[in-house]
Amino acid sequence: MAKKAAAREYVSLECNDCKSRNYRTSKRTKGGAPKLELKKFCSRCRKHTAHNERKK
Repeated sequence: MAKKAAAREYVSLECNDCKSRNYRTSKRTKGGAPKLELKKFCSRCRKHTAHNERKK
């Protein structure tokens, strides 16, 4: 049997304030999922800020 296509891809999360890419996570590709936006701790800003999805 043939392998299935990968249903997940890796994306980076970028801080909205300082634009540093602090986190890397996987995201489902099928179904047209919207872009991720999570509130995470930024070690460069030293506070919790919104992080948006960016491609690698």
